[in-house]
Amino acid sequence: MNQGVLRVWARDLALGARFAFGGGREGWTRTLLTGLGVGLGVALLLVTSAVPSALSARDGRGAARSVTFVPEAERPGPGTVLTAGADQSYRSYGVDGLLVQPEGASAPLPPGLKEYPGPGELAVSPALDALMKTSEGTLLRERLDGRIVSVIGEAGLVGPGDLYFYEGTDRLSRYAADPATASYVHRVGGFGAEQEKRPLDPVLALLVVLVFVALLMPVAVFIAAAVRFGGDRRDRRLAALRLVGADARTVRRIAAGEALAGSLIGLVLGTGFFFLARQLAPAVDLYQRSVFPADLDPAPWLAALVAVAVPAAAVAVTLLALRGVVIEPLGVVRTATPRRRRIWWRLLFPLAGAGLMVPMAGRGNDGGRFNTYQVSAGVVLLLIGVTALLPWVLERFVGRLGGTGPVSWQLAVRRLQVASGTGARLVNGIAVAVAGAIALQMLFAGTSALYTESTGQDPERASVSILTRGNDPARTEALAAKIATTEGVTKVLPLRSTSASPAPEAEGPSVTLTIGTCSALAELGTLPSCKDGDVFVLPASADRDRYGSLAAKAGDKLFAGNVHGNTDGPAAVPWTVPAGAPTVAPRKDPNGSLRDGLLVTPAAAPQGLGDFQSTQIYVQLDPKAPDAIERVRTASYKAEPLAVPMTLQPTSTDDRFASIRTGLFVGAACVLLLIGASLLVSQLEQLRERKKLLAALVAFGTKRSPLSLSVLWQTAIPIGLGLGLATVVGLTLGTVLMRMAAVPVRVDWISVASMIGVGAGVAVAVTLLSLPPLLRLMRPDGLRTE
Repeated sequence: MNQGVLRVWARDLALGARFAFGGGREGWTRTLLTGLGVGLGVALLLVTSAVPSALSARDGRGAARSVTFVPEAERPGPGTVLTAGADQSYRSYGVDGLLVQPEGASAPLPPGLKEYPGPGELAVSPALDALMKTSEGTLLRERLDGRIVSVIGEAGLVGPGDLYFYEGTDRLSRYAADPATASYVHRVGGFGAEQEKRPLDPVLALLVVLVFVALLMPVAVFIAAAVRFGGDRRDRRLAALRLVGADARTVRRIAAGEALAGSLIGLVLGTGFFFLARQLAPAVDLYQRSVFPADLDPAPWLAALVAVAVPAAAVAVTLLALRGVVIEPLGVVRTATPRRRRIWWRLLFPLAGAGLMVPMAGRGNDGGRFNTYQVSAGVVLLLIGVTALLPWVLERFVGRLGGTGPVSWQLAVRRLQVASGTGARLVNGIAVAVAGAIALQMLFAGTSALYTESTGQDPERASVSILTRGNDPARTEALAAKIATTEGVTKVLPLRSTSASPAPEAEGPSVTLTIGTCSALAELGTLPSCKDGDVFVLPASADRDRYGSLAAKAGDKLFAGNVHGNTDGPAAVPWTVPAGAPTVAPRKDPNGSLRDGLLVTPAAAPQGLGDFQSTQIYVQLDPKAPDAIERVRTASYKAEPLAVPMTLQPTSTDDRFASIRTGLFVGAACVLLLIGASLLVSQLEQLRERKKLLAALVAFGTKRSPLSLSVLWQTAIPIGLGLGLATVVGLTLGTVLMRMAAVPVRVDWISVASMIGVGAGVAVAVTLLSLPPLLRLMRPDGLRTE
């Protein structure tokens, strides 16, 4: 391209930019609306491109304070500290924490701390400090009742909403010396270690790719629609330029310059929106996921890609739109009856998308990894098919509608018959978003069985299971008694377990003795009758070799307690199984485990076992007392910080699958906000285009109510058709994806209906918000011409 051609292009592009910013209020209003629509999309693209850096920053700070993979010191020294996990659950919150006991003056500090809290003192995160000072955190404050002496700095938090604490204690040295609890206490000389990341399996990787593609496609559609704001006025202005001598190529270059100016304004506004969202990010806490402003730092190449792609897309969309328009000196041919749209090339997009994805059917987790680029291209083409087919469907539908019906209906139908493309562009984004959401919901529902497994736990028999890590029977009994008196607790069943062997030192598997009251033992076996002093024999488990257990029978002579050669504590206690001990059928406990060995009531249990026993406490709660579980957790933590109160659940879900699903919900919320804002801007632009027509109709006596209803119909008809088309494409895409993941194809119609309802709800809300501007545009001053 020589210098003369470059000069011509620069001149025409600059003239287009002058039209974008000139022309009085009409000109800059049109440009501002275009920039606002593009800016909203750019802001979301920048936020999305910053997600990897935000996740990496969160993971890095989490690893920096971790002691999980830190090498442990063998003996105490001036540079060592004892630590033990103290993670908590409080209502819907996860509250993580660490018990700390420095062993020397130069003990290393975790990130975010200037000094260690002393025994009975706490260092808490700002979010946890704020929570415990509210009425919602009253019960948590009763549990973490130490004196707050410091606030953890940003370097020690994964995010501004992180609920984390360090509690000082002097009991960890005793736990470290106790063989029963030593494995739960870590003596370290520093914090932070490289944590090995598990690679995502093929299905999870597929889910991640689909979440990004499905959420970003509506953004691209909105940006493409935004650069076409004011298209009718622009084409009339270009016709005037033809009248004064400009040729067709010149007016196209001028139109490209105008679109380029609007997209550059959108880039500026979008960057501003991004920095505003960045500063407001700490106030957003979704599913306990939050980020610091500095975390939202897009990779330079991604930011550069957005900066180049958006203007280039704006020019390309404008030139593509002008291909179907003949701009002559005396007008725009598009004002005449347009040629009927053809469907053959529109079907190529979904067919090509399906063609790319169908060959990968059946791979799943066992059939190999998916080609990321092939999957992305296939999904994009299928979703583009929605935007390509919707104008054709809308044109065919409104073309068959007659001229009967109320005035509002006739006005709406006639407007859609004249400019069906405008109505389709208005709802393309919603249709694409709904289609992608339906497909993702189907895939998540279909693959959830792969990442959700039955725990075997029975919440009907026990709400909470408390596993005590300390072996002090007196403390355990005190804990059970304390919990029994807690408000909302209906039943407490403590069970002690110890090992027994035919010899004082077990050389192989041992017999498990489970000691408890009759009501507690009834949870483990089918007892014909029971009184204190009875002993029951459980048949040998089929997995006894795997679990290292040994069968026993009535009359066996055993040694109980210290049978594994521990030199500390009392020796094993001789004990004989009563001769009349009956054999009973085992019963799965509330945890879902089937036990073997011996069931022993307290009066018949061997004495002098010392600390060589473990305890599990089953607690049943009153469902009408919602805070009972928090009081139980508090009682457990105060009595035994290392105890683990576990809420019994029938199923458990893979953490990474749950995180991806959470990411989908967060991203969908952002896209819905964009949908609403962009649709509102589009609606206002359409109303502004028709300001004089609406004012003229009112001036000639047309009532405002039919005009308002006609605007509602003009939105409702395309949205209804768009949602119907989105449902078909979404179900097709979901079916293909489920075939790829090698899971049975099934449709969750409730989820499909909810996605359709959300899309329709956004459209209705935007329509209602546009009514006040519509009423203002109907005033007589709308006939004013500059």
